[in-house]
Amino acid sequence: MSTEERPTPRTMGRHAVREGRFTRRGADLVYDDAGSGPLAVYAHGGLVSPAVEDRMGLFDWLPLLDAGRRLVRYDARAHGRSTGEPVDTDYAYASLADDLLSLLDHLGAAEPVDAMGASMGCGTVLHAAVRAPDRFSRLVLLVPPTAWATRGAYARANRASADAIEREGADVWWAARRNEPRPAAVAGVPVFPPTPAERVLPSVLRGLALSDLPPPAEIAALRRPALVLAWADDPGHPLSTAEALAGSLPYAGLHVSRTRADIRTWGERVAEFLTRPSPPAP
Repeated sequence: MSTEERPTPRTMGRHAVREGRFTRRGADLVYDDAGSGPLAVYAHGGLVSPAVEDRMGLFDWLPLLDAGRRLVRYDARAHGRSTGEPVDTDYAYASLADDLLSLLDHLGAAEPVDAMGASMGCGTVLHAAVRAPDRFSRLVLLVPPTAWATRGAYARANRASADAIEREGADVWWAARRNEPRPAAVAGVPVFPPTPAERVLPSVLRGLALSDLPPPAEIAALRRPALVLAWADDPGHPLSTAEALAGSLPYAGLHVSRTRADIRTWGERVAEFLTRPSPPAP
């Protein structure tokens, strides 16, 4: 398994996609920059990348670009085109939040930005927002990962996977994992192998095992409009987490999808949410 490469130039609909990169804590972090207007940044889920998510056909970002927004999606440390080292703590949510805040610095984001994150990216965004709330205007939290009371089983499974990769190799581990049952809403979505290189993959898994969402009391202090998008019947992304987030955030809405067709409406829902008139400063 190796870092993926994509040809340039590329487009999303009628919008040109520009590739950029910067260096942070010994890693080259690569991002795609499309559209123009107010900035929105997106952090993807664990083990994949924006390019893989596009091939999966899950999230449609074109409505956001067509609505007059600039969208920056980046490959997390060691994922996709970005590099990373086998250091477990580099892949904890709090460390990944450092990378996100550094991306905002690199982009010269002087005004608060809208931030979106799926699964691991949801954890990244929440940790960054708790640490630096004035840098964010609105939050979109997609498929929030298992958290708090339900996090222990996930952490144990990740540590066991890391051990198995070191013992048997990533290909053997992936061959066993790729056929695990999936929620009905995403049962027909194509499956792709992890984008982190095999030498780094155990550290990525152990870093995620070290992670959790910020405490609910800290999340409750985030007085930012938020949209929580979840799907049903996924133990790794349980509705209990999505509901708790929507209940903790003072200005949050929750939408739950049970079909893939409904998930395909998320791009339009996000575009509508992020292009509403700006709320008054909290």
